[in-house]
Amino acid sequence: MGVEIRTSSIPQAKGRVERLFQTLQPRLPLELKIAGVITLEQANAFLNHYIKEFNAKFALEINHTKSVFETQPTAEEINLTLAVLADRKIDSGHCVRFDTKYYKTIDANNKPTHFRKGTDALVIKAFDGELYVSIDDTVYALEEIPSHQAVSKNFDFAENKPRKSKRYLPPMSHPWKQASFQAYLEKQSHRANKTA
Repeated sequence: MGVEIRTSSIPQAKGRVERLFQTLQPRLPLELKIAGVITLEQANAFLNHYIKEFNAKFALEINHTKSVFETQPTAEEINLTLAVLADRKIDSGHCVRFDTKYYKTIDANNKPTHFRKGTDALVIKAFDGELYVSIDDTVYALEEIPSHQAVSKNFDFAENKPRKSKRYLPPMSHPWKQASFQAYLEKQSHRANKTA
């Protein structure tokens, strides 16, 4: 299933160890003071005795016979657990649309079933890619409907020479061209003489 164990040095990921440290940090200096420990050698000798006393008071016995591992789920459980769920509605053609495709619902007897338009449906895409739909707490299989062809190859024949649309060129009096056209007219000498 791709599960791997990763270790971490972040305190938030080591709750039990950090909780022990939080207990020892305020408690241990007081215990050392009460015991009259002054030197490092005395502290090391005291710790051997203190750890046994601390564990006897607070530690819990480990049950080595009990397994903490869960039983591995079956392939079918994994397939349905790692699934993608999507809410949909039945359309007017008794179909469900998912991933730009249309599907019809098939019951356990391999017969198509029909539902009213607007019926709530939950599409289930299993881990292996199979598609199911849950309607009113009943699971149905989904069968893809072939896509509709807008053109028939038997009756609609493509034109050999498609029409070329003529490019639209705005006239010179168009607002976008008016300023440049006016500048062009003013540069013409024969027009300048007429206006003068």
